[in-house]
Amino acid sequence: MKFTLPIAIALTLVSSAGWTQAVNDYPTNARAEYVFTCMATNGENRDLLDRCSCAIDQIASVLPYDDYVSAETVLRMRQTTGERASMFKGMPQMTETVAKLRRAEAEAEILCF
Repeated sequence: MKFTLPIAIALTLVSSAGWTQAVNDYPTNARAEYVFTCMATNGENRDLLDRCSCAIDQIASVLPYDDYVSAETVLRMRQTTGERASMFKGMPQMTETVAKLRRAEAEAEILCF
């Protein structure tokens, strides 16, 4: 089947957009949890609902969900005490995991707030 150039470009864009969304598709409950936490931290009004929703959408567009979960896990484990917490605080791999999330959050803050 032979496509004209504009149709071929359109098909490429549609298939690329669908693939990107599938890779970065965060579950609804993860997005909702982020928005609830964001609003609890910054204020509970309609404007912040929009801004916090924008932020998680932006984070999802640059950070795969598995990386997001890993970073959140590291951050939560760092809040605990004892030997387990020290492992999550000192390892360079754990620090890089959190740094990726922090970069995504910084970008989201610039774009959404």
